[in-house]
Amino acid sequence: MELSCLFDIEPGQTAIVTDLQAAGSMRRRLMDLGLTPGTRVECLGRSPFGDPAAFLIRGAVIALRKKDCRDVLIQDAVTADQQGESGFKEG
Repeated sequence: MELSCLFDIEPGQTAIVTDLQAAGSMRRRLMDLGLTPGTRVECLGRSPFGDPAAFLIRGAVIALRKKDCRDVLIQDAVTADQQGESGFKEG
């Protein structure tokens, strides 16, 4: 299972959150936005200079900076579905 961070997915791709590396108030903020393990996230686009990026998270469009995305570990949604891990909450 190959893990990467949230900023690695391209617009139109979907991934599953596997872990949060952030600590303290940033970890709480990401969790409050719905970024918890098992959540399906879709990249909707990036700003012209690439930062921030817009993501569909539990039905809401959220813009996140690259440095914050680095703390969100993900797995490709297709891989997760093939391994039977799609039973997580999706939004």
